[in-house]
Amino acid sequence: MSENTAEKSTEDIVQKESTTFDCLAVTNVQIFPFKEGMSLGKIKAMASVVLNDQLQIRGLRVVDGTQGFFVGYPCDPFFKGEESRYVCAPITRQLREHIENCVLERYQQCLN
Repeated sequence: MSENTAEKSTEDIVQKESTTFDCLAVTNVQIFPFKEGMSLGKIKAMASVVLNDQLQIRGLRVVDGTQGFFVGYPCDPFFKGEESRYVCAPITRQLREHIENCVLERYQQCLN
């Protein structure tokens, strides 16, 4: 019986920890806009974000696409496949939209 109790308490701890980190929040955004004279195509700025004051992601790109601005994620420079492979990228749509909104909002503030 004590084994079952130990298993249940371990499962409870794991469930509590996973619910604690369900949503990552952007706690800091740094934008590095390019000057007018620079020719980097549609890339308008570089950015870095900090999630939950614990994880920093550098190398994000603010890109002026055909449907407006979006955030591009850093690619693996050593990947030799046909498509690009990202070093890091959000898995959920909710987190991707949250990061993109925070970065683009900060980018607009830097322009003004």
